[in-house]
Amino acid sequence: MDVDLIFKIAAIGILVSVLNQLLVRSGREEQAMMTTLAGLVVVMMMLVQQISDLFDLVKSLFSL
Repeated sequence: MDVDLIFKIAAIGILVSVLNQLLVRSGREEQAMMTTLAGLVVVMMMLVQQISDLFDLVKSLFSL
């Protein structure tokens, strides 16, 4: 696993949490929830790509 992936996920998490706190304190709870969901979707897309690469690696390793 690449360390860069962990740093990217951590950076997205920090950014989303800061935006969430700013939006909640300004009274925009709906936008804070949408920001959190958008961050979750971005991270999940990154993880799906990595899992796909893993399956391709296993597939080529066993010549399936």
